[in-house]
Amino acid sequence: MDPQLLSYYEAIERASAEMLAAARAGQWDEVVRLEGACVLLISQLKTEALRHDDTAGSGSTEARLRSARTAEQEEAARMKSRIMQRILINDAEIRQLAEPWLQDLDETLAGRRHVVH
Repeated sequence: MDPQLLSYYEAIERASAEMLAAARAGQWDEVVRLEGACVLLISQLKTEALRHDDTAGSGSTEARLRSARTAEQEEAARMKSRIMQRILINDAEIRQLAEPWLQDLDETLAGRRHVVH
């Protein structure tokens, strides 16, 4: 895996951890802001991955066979997997924390709850 691609995964993980911290603190505006940052990073990752795939796909079959995964590439793949697992764990906890907040929002929007200002 290209080190630049791995850096995108790491940046997404950091933003995910920050989102979780904000959710734990009940700072939902910050969660939404960080979610936007994650969307941007994911878009950039996809663009970079496509660019990487285009350049990796060039060359003969023999050249591609010679560029079989090295131990370094295998370790990068393991790191990516661990990062993705942590992102999913963070996401699950954020969703769990957001559930009561979203229910309150649904009730407010449905007019079932009157907010006194």
